[in-house]
Amino acid sequence: MTGLLDHDRLVISQKAKLIELTNEYVIRDEAGTQVGVVRQEGQSKMRKALRLVSKLDQFMTHHLSVYDGGGAKVLSLTRPMALLKSTIEVADAGGTAIGRIVQKNIVGKIRFGLEDAAGTPVGEIRGENWRSWDFSIVDATEREIGRVTKKWAGLGREMFTTADNYAFEVAPDASGALRLLAFAAAAGIDTALKQDNG
Repeated sequence: MTGLLDHDRLVISQKAKLIELTNEYVIRDEAGTQVGVVRQEGQSKMRKALRLVSKLDQFMTHHLSVYDGGGAKVLSLTRPMALLKSTIEVADAGGTAIGRIVQKNIVGKIRFGLEDAAGTPVGEIRGENWRSWDFSIVDATEREIGRVTKKWAGLGREMFTTADNYAFEVAPDASGALRLLAFAAAAGIDTALKQDNG
């Protein structure tokens, strides 16, 4: 694992834009040092134009890549076309599948299943309530191993930009596919959920 994925606490901040045509996020450690970025990739000019004038983009395939502070790719996330429920496919830098984050419901408290590359359940992400942007991450034994919490950026910023901030915490002993999927969930939660709610 690279240093970026070894962090137990991170803040993932969407870059503030008046008009959002491409999703971009900065990843910072507890001290506020930038340790990585998440970028949406593979958008054509036509797709960006469609995003500017409609909400159809939320139903299309999204590709996100996670890079460490040195610019090395560490994860890729793909959310295929979705009408009601989102799935995010997670792969390592070389394209080898790590697993999937699968939305389980569309009504009530949002829940996502975490599955390894073989499709075996390794955990779950659970919304705090039906409109919550705060999530607990549990392993297959129901033990909470992490959290993703939306942090409010302030009235002016929230009103006039599309920026969101997410705090991510994971237990130091969380490892393997579960740890990587938990991190991927934090990096992709805005695309999986907020885009669908648009």
